[in-house]
Order: sequence, then C-alpha cells, then structure tokens
Amino acid sequence: MSKLVIDSRTDWTPDLLQRAWDEIAIIAEEELELTPGKDLYPNQFEVVSAEQMLDAYSSIGLPIHYNHWSFGKEFLSNAKAYEKGRMGLAYEMVINSNPCVNLLMEENLAYMQVMVMAHAGVGHNAVFANNVYFKEWTQAGSIIDYMLFARDYIRSCEERYGLREVEEVLDAAHAISMHGIDKYKRKHRPKMTEEQRLAALVAEDDRRQRELDIILQRTTITEEEKVEERDSFEEDEENLLYYIMKRSPNLARWKREILRIVYKVNQYFSPQGPTKVLNEGFATFSHYYIMQRLEEKGIITPDAYIAYLQSHSSVIFQPNYNSRYYSGPNPYALGFAILQDVKRICENPTAEDKEWFPKLIGKRWQDAVKEAAFEHRDDSFIQQYLSPKVMRDLHLFTVNINYHKDQQYGHTTAKGTVTEIHDDIGYADIRTALARSKERINYCPQIVVKGSDLEGDRTLRLQYDSYNGRELDESDAELVLGYLDYLWGYKVELQI
Repeated sequence: MSKLVIDSRTDWTPDLLQRAWDEIAIIAEEELELTPGKDLYPNQFEVVSAEQMLDAYSSIGLPIHYNHWSFGKEFLSNAKAYEKGRMGLAYEMVINSNPCVNLLMEENLAYMQVMVMAHAGVGHNAVFANNVYFKEWTQAGSIIDYMLFARDYIRSCEERYGLREVEEVLDAAHAISMHGIDKYKRKHRPKMTEEQRLAALVAEDDRRQRELDIILQRTTITEEEKVEERDSFEEDEENLLYYIMKRSPNLARWKREILRIVYKVNQYFSPQGPTKVLNEGFATFSHYYIMQRLEEKGIITPDAYIAYLQSHSSVIFQPNYNSRYYSGPNPYALGFAILQDVKRICENPTAEDKEWFPKLIGKRWQDAVKEAAFEHRDDSFIQQYLSPKVMRDLHLFTVNINYHKDQQYGHTTAKGTVTEIHDDIGYADIRTALARSKERINYCPQIVVKGSDLEGDRTLRLQYDSYNGRELDESDAELVLGYLDYLWGYKVELQI
C-alpha cells in the first residue's frame, strides 16, 4: 500500500478517511495518551449533505428526536440563511453517545475531513468520555435507545390524544426547559427499562394517575409518593419542570411522562453549556497538535497544512475589545489559548509562571492538559489555569457597568468604568470576574418553588432571587407563567 499523502486538492474517499483515522488514532494514543476504547468512545463517522447537517442543527444534534414544530422552524430559518449566504455550516457535528457519532460535511476536502475527525473524534470525544461532569450526568451508551423510546411514545400520544394536545404539553415543557436542570444528583429508585415503561404507560393510561376525591377535590397521594416527595423537596426546589412533573395535582399520566422526557433530554445536555470553553478548547488543542504532527510525518503536505491553518485561524479568531464585531471572549480562542499555555508552562516556564502555577512546573504536559480538561467545568477551569500571559495576549480587562432607569420615561442607560487592568492585583480580579461570568446564574434567572399546599387552594408559589440587580422581563415572565398555569392546573404566583 502506498504512503498516505493528502494535499490541498485531495478529495476524500471512505478508504482515505479510514487510513487517515488510523494515523490520527496512533498520535492520539502514543502522544496525547488517549487510548481508543479506553479514553475514547468508539467513533462512528458519517458523511452528510448540507441539508442533513441543517436537520441535525434543528434537532439539537441528536440523530433521533421526537417531532415538534420548533425543530421545523429552526430548520427553515437555518436553511434560508444558508441559501442566502448569511451563515455557513459547521465543518462537523459530534454527538455525545457511545459509539460517538461524528457528522462530517461531504463538501469538505480531505485535509478538512482529517482536521474535523481529530477535532471531534479525539477532542470532543475525550471530553465526553472523561470529563467529570459528563461522567456524572450522562450515560452515553443509552441516550440513543432513550430517544427511540421518547419518539415512539410521543407518536403514540399524538395518535391517541391528537397533535394539538401533545403540542400544548411540549410547548409548555420547552418554555420552562431552562428551569428544568438539576444542580445535584437526586435519589433514584431502581428503574424499569424503557420498553417496560412504555408498556406500563400504555396499559395504565385509561386510569387516572391519582384517584380524586370528588367532594373535597383533593388528590390522593400514596405513602410511597409522600416519602419520595419528602426526599426530593426538602429545600426550595429550583427545578420547576421536575417539581411540576412530580407534584402537579391533576396532570394526566401521559402528560407527566412527556415532561419526564423533556426533563431527561434537557438534563442530558446540561453539561455542555458549563463546559463550552474547555470542551471546544480541548478539541481545538487536539486537532492543532495532531495536524502539526501529520504535517511533520509528511501525511499532510505543506500546501494542505497552510490551507488548514486558514480555517484554524478563523475558528480561534478573537476580535479586539474595540471591534464592532466583539461579543465577548471566543470560547474556541479562550480554551485553546489556556491549554496551549498550560503545555508551555510545563515545558518552558518563566519566572512569572513559577509564581502563579508552581504545581505545573516540571509536570508532564499530557497529564496537566488532561487534568485541566477532564476535572473541571468552565468557571473552575478559568479560575485555576488562566494566566497573566493569556490575559495580556487576549487584551482582557474588567468593566463595571452601572444601569440607570429614568423614572419619568422608563429608558435604561448604561455607563461603563474600567476597574481592573494588567497589574498584579488586576490579573487575579480579571480571572475571577471571567470565571464568575461562566456561572449558570448569569444566563438563567434564579426562580425557586417556595411551596404548594396540595390540601388547600393548591397555589404554586414561586420566588425570583435577583442577581446583581437584574430584573425579569415582564412580557417574558407573563408568557412563562401562562405555561406554568397550564401545567400546574391551578393558580401560580411569582414573588419578585
């Protein structure tokens, strides 16, 4: 067999991609110390068309999903933007499953397919398989089977109760999905298989979940359910979706199961938001290292390597703070810069590095990089590994913004003041501020259940805890409360 050589004009073939992956796997195992089958899920590469990639976009990256109008809306929106040149498509898409499904664009030339296989099949795959948050919250081997169950169950509900009824439940569940994520593991009883669950649901669906006392209009709750409720809701409950799923007084069993599906899918994807920087950073770090080694081995020709670097540079491009295109730190650029810097500190530390990162000095860079990517989420990752050098390179500083609302006209104005710059005190404060900006509370309002008297008027009482003086948008709050009213079945009050 002739030596594998890929230049800037080489088109891909299935055989070429297989040979390229074999070379990538060798570098991953021998140099990055990521062993396929041990540190990596088995990879399944699928080459898809632009339309298929758009379809994957619309269904949040899962190859199987239940039907909902929002997915079709997302597909049409992206398709029109793509056709008119207002957006491009990702070179790849990767699914957190076992085997790890990697979607490659058929329009990619061979050298780009090699890059995205390294990016997704090594980088993202390793984070999915090894990061503590993914290991705690996801079961990659069962997600596809669960989505098959979810799709089939929702289809059966559509046939039995009608599209409109099912759509209303899904609309309401999706509306509060941001408030349907657990921060901590719950106590779970031994579970039935999804096949057993589906059979039980269909068999029992004609019965009411709870026997109602017609005279008192009070739901009968079994002793077992009372124990479970005490276990689950000892303190203020932050997961509104879970609370309603468990305690909504008169919610039909089939509707409760749909809430469970949305809750489980939402929970499955929950680690991806808090690990965006380190996930994309490690994937970019992996493809950068592997492509460099393939070029050194003569597998990637110099012209193909230069062409690849153009794409790589666009991925990690970081507009300057004073650019009209600046929208905050690029997660690819930030994560990649931090991990590259960790490798540099391990190999060639400066006096500044020895002061800031004494534990990294003399450490094997493979161990340090993997620890950074696998043992943290974005806030702790930034807090522990963002160096003064990276802050200088990315021109990071902090701005304190004061909002003022005109009492007469209702207009809100903002005034910013630079508070921290590049000095010894500023570095620590900048790092802390950037780490805190990655906390979930910054993009999801803190709303908790304060109580619901099931033996009284059954009013669901919620409370909004303001963070940094932020107020809820009144129109959005009213719309969401309408969906909560529908699911709860009784009055819902929100205290601000």
